[in-house]
Amino acid sequence: MIEERLQTIIGPDRISTAPASLDGFSRDMSFVDPVRPSCVVHVNSLEEVQKLVKLANELEVSLVPVSSGTPHFRGDTVPSAGGAIIVDLSNMKKIVHISRKFRMVMFEPGVTFDELMAAVDKEGLRLNIPLVPRRTKSVLGSLLEREPVVMPVYHWDIGDPTGCFEVVFGNGELFRTGAAAGSGTIEEQWAAGGSQKEAAGPSSSSWYRVIQGSQGTMGIVTWGTARCEIKPKLEEPFLIGSADLQQVTETLHWLIRLRLANECLVLNNVNVAALFAQNVEEFQAIKNTLPPWVIFFNVASYNYFPEERIHGQLSDLSILTERLGVKPVKTLGGVSALEMLSIVQHTSTDPYWKLRNKGNCQDVFFISVYENLQRQIDLMRKTADSHGVASTDIGIYIQPIVQGVNCHCEFNIFYDTQNPRESTAVKNLTTAATRILMDNEAFFSRPYGETADAILNRDAATVAALRKIKHITDPGNIMNPGKLCF
Repeated sequence: MIEERLQTIIGPDRISTAPASLDGFSRDMSFVDPVRPSCVVHVNSLEEVQKLVKLANELEVSLVPVSSGTPHFRGDTVPSAGGAIIVDLSNMKKIVHISRKFRMVMFEPGVTFDELMAAVDKEGLRLNIPLVPRRTKSVLGSLLEREPVVMPVYHWDIGDPTGCFEVVFGNGELFRTGAAAGSGTIEEQWAAGGSQKEAAGPSSSSWYRVIQGSQGTMGIVTWGTARCEIKPKLEEPFLIGSADLQQVTETLHWLIRLRLANECLVLNNVNVAALFAQNVEEFQAIKNTLPPWVIFFNVASYNYFPEERIHGQLSDLSILTERLGVKPVKTLGGVSALEMLSIVQHTSTDPYWKLRNKGNCQDVFFISVYENLQRQIDLMRKTADSHGVASTDIGIYIQPIVQGVNCHCEFNIFYDTQNPRESTAVKNLTTAATRILMDNEAFFSRPYGETADAILNRDAATVAALRKIKHITDPGNIMNPGKLCF
């Protein structure tokens, strides 16, 4: 019956019940238990999404929205109960609007990073992107997940570079956030000089904060906007190696405070090798040439007096690094700063960089402040060793965010899925490490999978508030039930 009703909305050619398709959405690269959906529906428009949500409420079936292609990693796209319908948004690939004047782009959920970066590049713009996203990653999916971006100098709020969203809530209502919630159609707003760039709103509310991080439990987003930046005229990338994390964080602080760097991030030698190597042999060779910590940053200038600007910045950089006792270089071990710049400004080549070393990767990530990082990293290493996972093989990524006032810290645990003992050790490690790090001032703002309950149960007031909002936006609980605290 459900399939017959779906065909009246979508048509039979975009509804899949093939075993291979259902199996593909029943699991991902995480440790979440596999659950098979009833079917996969490929939607093409807002109207189809609205009709699908209405039908799901009528028939009391759950919907799981998915916009990115495989592989998936965090368990949020795996149904929590049988009989769910996967709503595949990857066909919605329209880039609706690009404005160089307002440095804004509007796009649908199926648009990937490669597609959107190519489009804005033609307008002399660029995106503030996460660290080397996979080619199949939806830009809108990344914004909704609040993934950290590599240019902290343009990161003013935890939700940036998000602008506005159009969302069909689980109750079937169409809603627009931020500046897009203003009167009239989007086209009428453009005619009046509007840009759908401001995220806050409508009025004094900030509904985008509720939609971000909700893992599809509130509704289905059908388009979003993102802030863009002007494409540089000249760029000078550098690497700094160090064995002292305090020296690293002090350098980060001043690079961002003095606004000397566009791209700016820190990787340990494991993650640098993972980005550059194409196989295990290359991985070990590159890792062995590097110091424990590598700062990568990029100095840039634009259309007006580019040579003069970059000369002044390099002069200031020289004074700063001499005072801090560090040395920016163009090559470090087997790694080139220019090649690193190219890697950081593009999507990953295939296979995805986190999968090249051992075939799978489990991430543990949180928000912290610089002064707590050493203690938290030491705790992670101690916990890993106690669980039979070599701490020396764990990748670490530190990304300053919100103008460098705090940072995203991420542990990348590479492992072999075909080795049951290794998989079990990593699974136990991620659960134990999350609890230990929470007890030591790590803030897990994006809980996924099996650790979500433990994280959310630390704050009963937030859970109560989220459940009230969920009851308003999705009273039938059809949107990705079983995720977060729903």
